[in-house]
Amino acid sequence: MYHHFSSVYDQLMEDAPYDDWLDYTRRYVKPGSEILDVACGTGTFTLLLAEEGYQVSGVDLSTDMLTIADTKSRLKNLRIPFLHQDMRKLDGFFDLDAVLLFCDGLNYLQGQADVRATFDAVFQSLKSGGEFLFDVHSPYKIEEVFHHQMYGENGEDISYMWFSEEGDEPLSVNHIITFFRKREDGTYERFDEEHYQRTFSPDVYFDLLYKTGFKDIDITASFGNEPVKEETERIFFRAVKP
Repeated sequence: MYHHFSSVYDQLMEDAPYDDWLDYTRRYVKPGSEILDVACGTGTFTLLLAEEGYQVSGVDLSTDMLTIADTKSRLKNLRIPFLHQDMRKLDGFFDLDAVLLFCDGLNYLQGQADVRATFDAVFQSLKSGGEFLFDVHSPYKIEEVFHHQMYGENGEDISYMWFSEEGDEPLSVNHIITFFRKREDGTYERFDEEHYQRTFSPDVYFDLLYKTGFKDIDITASFGNEPVKEETERIFFRAVKP
């Protein structure tokens, strides 16, 4: 999974709003707290959390992503546990102060049963009063921003074409990505990957969180700074384990 994508992920995410995710986390979770970064990818945000003073671990489904994350951690002399786990079946985590699931990682799940399983796993990993913070693509972004759109970039070392088409399920999208990576001899290698994402309405997420047992559920936009509007592209959720 993401065998090729992992090697270019950091280049594609150079402009990602990591500092904004960090500010959002600080709002609810104090540095020094024990937290879990779910769907941590190559660990860029996980490292920021560690440098901020959080006791953090990272989990991801991609071993290639985790290998890069562990290498980056060692280069900075940070001792961060990176574990290969499915977000629907978190194992070995108890009494955490917070669980984070940012950068639309939850949107890689295909159905409501998968989302509920993830919420259950997170709930069991948290202590009483623990915070669950995550974000998802909005229905507007899936239908109006992604569907039938082509993106591309011609970089010095990596170029790509990214086509997004409507998926088979409601509020889903297939991302079809073709990369061209420059070799040392000046030629290029091509690799292709497909990524499936799906979202649900805020009411569905709220209902699943509530049924799991979470309380004090807040739904916002703009990293918690604005209410959700019709054209909101990323929706933020904060929920507390009683």
